[in-house]
Amino acid sequence: MALTGRIPRDLGNLTFLVSLVLRSNNFHGNLPQEISQLHRLKFVDLSLNNFRGEVPSWFGFLHKLEVLDLRNNSFTGSIPCSFSNISTLENLDVDFNSIEGEIPKVIGSLINLRILNLRGNNLIGSIPPSLSNASRLEVLDLSSNLLRGNIPEGIGNLQNLNWLSIQDNQLTGSIPFTIFNISRIEFIAFAVNSLSGNLPNGLCNRLPILKGLYLSTNKLDSHIPTSLPNCSELQILSLAENYFSGIIPREIGNLVNLVTLTVETNQITGSIPISIFNISSLQFVSLGTNNLKGSLPREIGNLTKLQFLYFHENRFTGEIPKEIRNLVELEVLHLAFNSFSGSLPMLIFNILALTIIDLSFNNLSGTLPPNIGSTLPNIEELYMARLTNLVGTIPHSISNCSKLTHLELAENKLSGLIPNSLGYLTHLHFLNLQRNNLSSDPFLSFLTSLTNCRNLTSLSLSFNPLNGMLPVSIGNFSKSLVNFYASACNINSQIPNEVGNLTNLIDLDLTRNNLSGWIPTSTQNLRNLQRLYLNINKLTGFIGDHICKIAAFGCYFLGSKSTFRSTS
Repeated sequence: MALTGRIPRDLGNLTFLVSLVLRSNNFHGNLPQEISQLHRLKFVDLSLNNFRGEVPSWFGFLHKLEVLDLRNNSFTGSIPCSFSNISTLENLDVDFNSIEGEIPKVIGSLINLRILNLRGNNLIGSIPPSLSNASRLEVLDLSSNLLRGNIPEGIGNLQNLNWLSIQDNQLTGSIPFTIFNISRIEFIAFAVNSLSGNLPNGLCNRLPILKGLYLSTNKLDSHIPTSLPNCSELQILSLAENYFSGIIPREIGNLVNLVTLTVETNQITGSIPISIFNISSLQFVSLGTNNLKGSLPREIGNLTKLQFLYFHENRFTGEIPKEIRNLVELEVLHLAFNSFSGSLPMLIFNILALTIIDLSFNNLSGTLPPNIGSTLPNIEELYMARLTNLVGTIPHSISNCSKLTHLELAENKLSGLIPNSLGYLTHLHFLNLQRNNLSSDPFLSFLTSLTNCRNLTSLSLSFNPLNGMLPVSIGNFSKSLVNFYASACNINSQIPNEVGNLTNLIDLDLTRNNLSGWIPTSTQNLRNLQRLYLNINKLTGFIGDHICKIAAFGCYFLGSKSTFRSTS
């Protein structure tokens, strides 16, 4: 209700109050101790406010309390041990506060507790083994804290658990296999810890309703269990960033309800089981950064609900199958760092939903489609660096890709003029055209057009025969420009004094050109500059104090083929 202010002490006079619900307001300050007089209170919900101060220990005097919800506030201090006096407590939620200290060892004495949410705090120490005494627990969420040590073996005795999440902590040791015997559990989340060891071969033999298994970013090893299909309700399987080896078992194709499959950054070998492409419910598949090989099966076209596909950094070969055109809902296609060959699959550029395409570092050949601006209206990031034979020009229609933020076409065989229409890409952050055969008019007018890109942070043009002079308009680049690389571009002018306007520049590389004249004194305005490369040019004049006054300098090269005198 957008209420503000503090809770008045007079609230403590409402001695018959049973339920107090003030959630989703703007209350602030400490809670008045007078609330402890409300001995009939059963339900307290103060969530989504801005209450401060330590979590009051006097809550322990409210002996009839069943629900205490303090989540999304700014409470500090530790969890009071006095909470163990509330034998009727069923729901304790202090998610997303700034609570410190250890979880009280007496927490297990709350034998009626069904929900314990302590996520998003600064809790330290270990998980108390006494939690295994809270046999009615259905939800246990200790995520996003600083907990250490092992997962207690007794957690597996909580046979009523439906949700178990201890991810994003600093836990070590192995996962107790007893946890995989909790038949009522639907979500197990241990991601982002340092857990080690292997998974049991019979992982899914007693988990008939498991829907989510989150184990990514740990140190788990051995093979992916072949019993996974027994988790017939599984929707999310996340095993990424571990040390799993061996193959992806073909039985995984029996998980007919699977929506998300992430196994990237492991040591998986072999080919992708064709059975995976029969899981019509899949929306997110990430198998990147493994040692997978073989070709991409045509059956990939069966995954018509797929939105995200990450197969990067593997050893895939062969052509990209034309059936990929069937993935009409695809938003992200990441196939970089493989050995795909053949012609650039033009059908990809007809998938209207695509926002990110990365085909870099493959053996693909072809040209950019001339109508790319109309066929990819939602594209935000396009990466096509170092293909075997990407030729032709940069189409003018690319200026119609109005949402484009990243354009990477480096190390190809593109030729022709760099289109001035790039300046219409007003959301552009990153532009890399280096090591092509691109050119421009004598005034490098495309640079002037790019000054309209007010979000541009990195511009790389090195090793292109631009054959022109730096326009004074480069001083109109956005203050956000951090990197400007134009090495070996046959630029034959002076460095405009306006370069000093680029006050957030960190890298400036103009080596191997035909620059002449003095280094502008305005460079003293480049307070954030760390690397300045001007070597192999024809600069003359003095090395003035203005260069030495750039405090952030990491290194600079002014040398070969330039003539300088020092002012000192």
